[in-house]
Amino acid sequence: MIKVISFKICPFVQRVTALLEAKNIPYEVELISLKDKPQWFLDISPNGQVPVLISENGTPIFESEAIVEYLEEAYPALQPDIPLEDKAINRAWSTLASKNYLVQCGAQRSADAETLKERGAKLGTAFDKIESALGDNTFFGGEKLGLVDVAWMTLLHRADIIERRTGYDFIGQRPKLKKWQQALLETGIPQKAVTADFEDAFSDFYLSDETYLGRGCDVTPDGSDRSRASGSCC
Repeated sequence: MIKVISFKICPFVQRVTALLEAKNIPYEVELISLKDKPQWFLDISPNGQVPVLISENGTPIFESEAIVEYLEEAYPALQPDIPLEDKAINRAWSTLASKNYLVQCGAQRSADAETLKERGAKLGTAFDKIESALGDNTFFGGEKLGLVDVAWMTLLHRADIIERRTGYDFIGQRPKLKKWQQALLETGIPQKAVTADFEDAFSDFYLSDETYLGRGCDVTPDGSDRSRASGSCC
């Protein structure tokens, strides 16, 4: 069986496990601590990062982009027989999503209003781009889930948690993106791709007292402060 070496709240891991879920490929997860990485993990991960996928043949594969490419080629494709141009475009949109995983992480960990505004705007730039590319279909490429959907659902799942737990909406006035987010959440894949206690672990880190959002503060779309009923800002 495939094994995924994971850190519980890593977005790059979730992209890989979401693809495994979408393809109905059995797998198991082994969690490690990034603060105390075991030597066996460093021996198979040249960059010292998760995820690492151990194939059914026992081969370790590192880097999420490489893992996704392997899974798409080694197992039945989510969107078989699409033109090469479309395949390349899908890869590009998927890469844009993964390039913003750490941008989102940074925004969620913002310690003050100004930092949240600045980092949120950077993430918003990516959201504007995908909003302009979305059509009226359920998913990015039509009515069938594809690799672009899997790549972006990591961002959209986490944005949903932030909104539900703090009231702060990273997506804002982007109706197509909102609709797409809801469709992806309704597949159940984002939730299945993480551990049962993921949302609490995610919130413990990103909504702690060290973060602006975690202290019960948020910022309106125009950048102004707004204290929530739970307490004052700072």
